[in-house]
Amino acid sequence: MTTIRQRRIGKGTEVAEDQPSEEKNAKPDGRILSDHTGGRPWNILSITVGGIVAISLGLLTSVYVATLHENDLWFSNIKEVEREISFRTECGLYYSYYKQMIQAASIQQGLHGLVYDNKTESVRTINILERMNVYQEVFLSILYRILPIQQYLEPVYFYIYTLFGLQAVYVIALYVTSWLLSGTWLSGLLTACWYITNRIDTTRVEFTIPLRENWALPFFAVQIAAITYLLRTHLQPIQERLTLMAVFISTFLFSLTWQFNQFMMLIQALALFILDCFDMLPTAKVTWLYIIQISGLLLVCVLQFFNSMILGSLLISFNASVLIARTIQKNLKKGGLLNRLGKLILHVLLVLCLTLLINKFIKKILNLESDEHIFKFLKAKFGFGATRDFDANLYLCEEAFGLLPLNTFSRLSDTLLFYVYVFVLFLMTVAAVTVAFRNLSGSNQVQFMEKMEECTITLKPDAAYNLIHTVLFGCLALSTMRMKYLWTSHMCVFASFGLCSTEVWKLILKCIHLYTSQRFWPGIMDELSELREFYDPDTVELMYWIKSNTPNTAVFAGSMQLLAGVKLCTGRTLTNHPHYEDKNLRERTKQIYQIYAKRSPEDVYRILRSFGTDYVILEDSICYERRHSRGCRLRDLLDIANGHIMDGLGENEPDLKPSLYPRFCEEIKKNLPSYTIHFTRVFQNKTFHVYKLAKHK
Repeated sequence: MTTIRQRRIGKGTEVAEDQPSEEKNAKPDGRILSDHTGGRPWNILSITVGGIVAISLGLLTSVYVATLHENDLWFSNIKEVEREISFRTECGLYYSYYKQMIQAASIQQGLHGLVYDNKTESVRTINILERMNVYQEVFLSILYRILPIQQYLEPVYFYIYTLFGLQAVYVIALYVTSWLLSGTWLSGLLTACWYITNRIDTTRVEFTIPLRENWALPFFAVQIAAITYLLRTHLQPIQERLTLMAVFISTFLFSLTWQFNQFMMLIQALALFILDCFDMLPTAKVTWLYIIQISGLLLVCVLQFFNSMILGSLLISFNASVLIARTIQKNLKKGGLLNRLGKLILHVLLVLCLTLLINKFIKKILNLESDEHIFKFLKAKFGFGATRDFDANLYLCEEAFGLLPLNTFSRLSDTLLFYVYVFVLFLMTVAAVTVAFRNLSGSNQVQFMEKMEECTITLKPDAAYNLIHTVLFGCLALSTMRMKYLWTSHMCVFASFGLCSTEVWKLILKCIHLYTSQRFWPGIMDELSELREFYDPDTVELMYWIKSNTPNTAVFAGSMQLLAGVKLCTGRTLTNHPHYEDKNLRERTKQIYQIYAKRSPEDVYRILRSFGTDYVILEDSICYERRHSRGCRLRDLLDIANGHIMDGLGENEPDLKPSLYPRFCEEIKKNLPSYTIHFTRVFQNKTFHVYKLAKHK
């Protein structure tokens, strides 16, 4: 079991854009000046100072999280195998491909090994570049090979420093978004301060470094900043084209680096759709954003060897449906209130029906089933019927996919962020509803333009987009804890923008600065001074044993999380792994996990050998799991899926039957003849038991 312990003494060490024309003059503190003050020099000075502050805060954040990572694990002093073990679950799997590319004889050979990989899933050859979002590992490994830094920087440090460096990009993008919305870089300063003081809820990069979201979210933040700038009025054509290019590049990089990109951009597309329906955004710009989303995703699809899951995404179907529906309903934005509401309802129904039809058609043609587990999970999560589906229950029982814990709001309130956010959200929502009603009430074009002019003062398009963005991603975070990092970082932007755009700025900001500095600065200093150490001797012992006592071609079965580490640390072939976006892999994992079910030794042996397994690793932490409650333990999920009664006191569904066999992971340790004929224990410590499978003719 992994622990973080206090370090022992004596151990050695190893080596703005400009504002629109109507807001062009600003003081260095960000306040608007009158035209007679000679504002252009002040504007240049403000942008220069604000830019320097943004870059400085970004770099400081990178240093801060890198220091926390070092202090937490003593990363510079632990062994290489311990460093690799610290990349848990799918993090280790992704890092293993970076390591594989670094160790390959040539770049071409490394790429060939990824395209024709036969070690990630035994008895199968898969294309890693098609199945997983690992182009960032490929790019980084090539960069490491061609740069003259091998003598000065180990590959693992080049990797983690790149991720920590992206945190600088992330913070700068958040800073710029807030600056663009409010017109003052002081708003960006407050955003960065809130991001850092709420670090527990805004990022987890320091302990899940290779996770896909840590690559993707900085680019997503850049995209939001670019969209915010694009939606401003009075942009010059060249500014608009350059901004569209920035939106496209950031959208493409975001899509390339995270397998959940399509779902995040679908929410973004819904935000654009809602605002466009209520005339709160320029239709032409919204159309460009729809096209950019589709183009970015299709380009990623090509790079991922025409990954069918991308082609069958709801995002492509939805965006195409919106564009088609617009063509059909050309007079959607004309008429009185009731007329407009009727057209709007028909428009929404048309888009919804077209989306479902197009998506169903694409999936039928491609015979696509890779994402069905997600929809089963969503159906069960939101109460549309109970399920015994193993994959859906595996997600449902994970804390990360549960509701957002209430203590999150307590932590966010400690820094006053949540209080300010709710206040600003309420005011902006009232303004948005008012603007939407006025827009729908316009009976002719002249009135419509007059009302748009009036509403722009109340709620600008860029502010309207960020409002709907934070609402929709807030709903996502409330329903799924893992997605809170998409919301909390934008919460910092939205709250600071609201403060800087109100008359109470002087009074409240002063209180916020004093309160935050006095209460949280000592805590940040304590974090930086607390020195701990990575400690997982059982896993280290297991990895050393595998490397020393098994052939390089050996195939290992076990839990997804552990096997990712086995591949990274030993290079052995796996039967299954944590990248779950493939139907065949999900079925394979369910079969492998029968080692924790109530099955006969003959059945388990037959299943394991069908996947070419040479060794199976059993974990006591899974076999005797206590972390989850009854009904959510892995052994319970397997019992339910197999139609067996669960262990322990409690109710069972009436159609579940007692199993004819005891639990395999418990019974095998008794060394009964019916087990030893198929399985021989070859390694054991306090956490793991490794058994070698007999090779019967």
